[in-house]
Amino acid sequence: MAQRVRGSESEIILIVNGAPAVTINTIRDFTFEPELDLMSEGYLGETTERKDSIFLGVNGDLSVHLDNQDAFKFVSTVIDKARRRTPGTKINIKTTLNFPSGQRPRIIIQDCEFGSFPVNIGSRKDYVSLKMSYKASEFSILY
Repeated sequence: MAQRVRGSESEIILIVNGAPAVTINTIRDFTFEPELDLMSEGYLGETTERKDSIFLGVNGDLSVHLDNQDAFKFVSTVIDKARRRTPGTKINIKTTLNFPSGQRPRIIIQDCEFGSFPVNIGSRKDYVSLKMSYKASEFSILY
């Protein structure tokens, strides 16, 4: 029976200009989605449609519980980049999956751009959370 990898066996690091950005170790969830557009075209004289696809990049999001101010420092870095205050800033996301078999693929999402950063204070008993949505043109998987 194959052993599957769990979230506790993964590591996610936000990297700004080649260095780990901040200490955010309360990541609740992480989504990584390579995005493809499927195309279908029918031609006269053919009985089925031809299929094709176009790679559109990658998108996803992550949610964190706030246990220090570092997440807000990261948000400020992203906003400064968007306002062109810090030219040349590159933000990458790296995740490592530690399989029980010893395999350790690393997914590196290069030059991410971020959308809104909603902060949720659900109730008196809930932890304050921050959600980050991102898009990027490229990613690589190192085996």
